[in-house]
Amino acid sequence: MSETLRLAKQLSAQLGCSRREAEIYIEGGYVTVDDVLIEEPGFRVEATQKLALLPGASLQAIEPVTILLHKPAGLGGAQGEYGASSSLGLITAENLAPDDRSGLRLLKKHLTGLKPVSALETMAGGLQIWTQDWHIARKLVDDAAKVEYEYIVEVSGSLQPDGLALLNHGLNFNGKALPPIKVSWQNETRLRFALKTPPLGLIQHMCEKVGLQVVAMKRIRIGRVPMAGLAAGQWRYLLGYERF
Repeated sequence: MSETLRLAKQLSAQLGCSRREAEIYIEGGYVTVDDVLIEEPGFRVEATQKLALLPGASLQAIEPVTILLHKPAGLGGAQGEYGASSSLGLITAENLAPDDRSGLRLLKKHLTGLKPVSALETMAGGLQIWTQDWHIARKLVDDAAKVEYEYIVEVSGSLQPDGLALLNHGLNFNGKALPPIKVSWQNETRLRFALKTPPLGLIQHMCEKVGLQVVAMKRIRIGRVPMAGLAAGQWRYLLGYERF
């Protein structure tokens, strides 16, 4: 059996670069082995295999990414979360939105340490954020009380006479009075909610308190970032100028 070497070591010897530089090339998606793209520095290769560095190869460090996903209803945020399969599995090259303007290619490195930071009920669909960037995580977790979320909620049942006023202000949750919330009718069966980082179950609770049942729920905005044209199951990268 032929002896094998780590791809990073073999590439380093071939290019005359450092081992770390070889790893950056590989993790950046710039190296092929026998014309097959390989992104793992520890991949084992034989001395006779053909290694190639693709045109445009760069030693620029891979920056942390943030991903905007249109989570379909029925999927959880992380493996096993809320008893549902993970929406992380939707982040594939095939599901990248056609109008993504980031110019980035999906790398395996982009999925390492990617975490959901915007809890969304399993039964709900809509905008979900996955990030590697601690700045984004801090904004959406530590500063959660300052970030407004917008939902479109389809309901059934009969709204009590003062129900809309109570939805805007006057209800309690977990024994505490809720702050003022912006709630309005979109049509005869749909309500629009705009509120600061709601805990899971809050919107269903509010609706039930005024005689309504939630049929479907979609989150369409987080802070200043809308879901816009993302179809269910599609995702895109957060652009550099976008801020929550």
